[in-house]
Amino acid sequence: MKFKKALAIGLTAMMAVSMAACGGSVSSTSGSDAGTDSATADSTASDSSSSDSGDITYASVKLGETGTDLSVDLKLLTNRTDMLKDDYNGTTWAQYLEAFNKDYPNIKVDIEGLTNYADDSLLRLQGGDWGDIMMIPAVAKTDLSTYFLSYGSTDEVAKEVNYTNNWQYQGQTYGVPITANACGIVYNKKIFEQAGITELPTTPDEFIADLQKIKDNTDAIPLYTNYAAGWTLGAWDDYITGSATGDADWQNNGLVHGKNPFADPGDGTHAYNVYKILYEAVNKGLTEDDYSTTDWESSKGMMNSGEVATMVLGSWAVSQMQAAGDNPDDVAYMPFPITVNGEQYASAGPDYNFGISATTDADHQLASMIFVKWMTEKSGFSYNEGGLSNAAGATKMPALYDAFSKVTFVTNTPAPEGEEDYMNELNADSELNISNGGNDKVAAIVEAASDGSQTFDDIMNDWNEKWSAAQESVGIAVN
Repeated sequence: MKFKKALAIGLTAMMAVSMAACGGSVSSTSGSDAGTDSATADSTASDSSSSDSGDITYASVKLGETGTDLSVDLKLLTNRTDMLKDDYNGTTWAQYLEAFNKDYPNIKVDIEGLTNYADDSLLRLQGGDWGDIMMIPAVAKTDLSTYFLSYGSTDEVAKEVNYTNNWQYQGQTYGVPITANACGIVYNKKIFEQAGITELPTTPDEFIADLQKIKDNTDAIPLYTNYAAGWTLGAWDDYITGSATGDADWQNNGLVHGKNPFADPGDGTHAYNVYKILYEAVNKGLTEDDYSTTDWESSKGMMNSGEVATMVLGSWAVSQMQAAGDNPDDVAYMPFPITVNGEQYASAGPDYNFGISATTDADHQLASMIFVKWMTEKSGFSYNEGGLSNAAGATKMPALYDAFSKVTFVTNTPAPEGEEDYMNELNADSELNISNGGNDKVAAIVEAASDGSQTFDDIMNDWNEKWSAAQESVGIAVN
């Protein structure tokens, strides 16, 4: 039994995943920082701004001044294989490198893309054959300093970079996000207009009513589950924290320490009402006719053409849907339909983070730090990809967030010191795997709603029982 639990925790850490919704990438199992521009210092932050390697820190690099005489060849390992293609409908890696080399002509960057990045990058990291810069995969925080150079203290890095808490440990920051994403719903504006929807929904009941209008007045699929892809179902987990509660500490308190966190609070908020939207949509016939035949790649074009009205995915998906056909202006993004005490919120957090090798020489580390800082502050990457700004102080928002002008972005605070592994252990014991590849449990919602084998309350009661048993097994105090 102990071996089974240890194996499950290990797999959970490796999967800390998620291709899912808002992050679109690996997320730390111990959470990330609160607020839109608040890579706020965590409780273990030190006062020192020096990195593990001495003087090479993010703060020490001044673009256009530092390292202008460096002549170095770097290798970057990336998940963004699409940007390596000449026909990519956006700025390619080649175009970014061309612009970078105008400022630093003697720092050359060779980019390798991995299609199965989450798995293959871990193997490459552990084998040591990966290069100078990579998107940090799901490693244990205790191993960060073994593999990666610190960018400096959490206090110092937070002054210049947003959303950095995913890869902080003992007062040092080891990752700088390539961009940040928010949780909402991709929708087709033209279909909403055809259905007679004049205002975006702000509650679950309003959203279900709008899906019914779409079904009654158009030929579009109201909500596309993307059931067959699997990871797209796990996306629903990412909406149960900030988006559903407005509370940056809910994951640490309401979920980890909360009693029956999947119970109905009775006000249309919290995890219960996030998953209930999916159950009701399927149960009422407001999704595709056969969920087993859905297809992720073709769904992008279906959203673009108006065959699909809504999909629950992170903001990263918008640009892909817009590029998938002749109607990019019809594809838009709206806040998740939950209102907390009269206000709407959106969970937000980092995408993959740049990590710099701890084992290369000082010239390669400095050149890598320059490239990461250039990508963060000068490339425009985050804005170009429709992301929230990862550079502190930047206020320009991509047009896709036009509907979020009155929405507050919320990012999970880090787990308290000593509780960093609680989510891993609870996920392993309960087998619910919240935001850790827990696709199967969400798939079960779709299946039960379709065939009537379980009521929604039965499912949530079962989850509460499993979570409570896990809390007791791990020895977690319940509020």
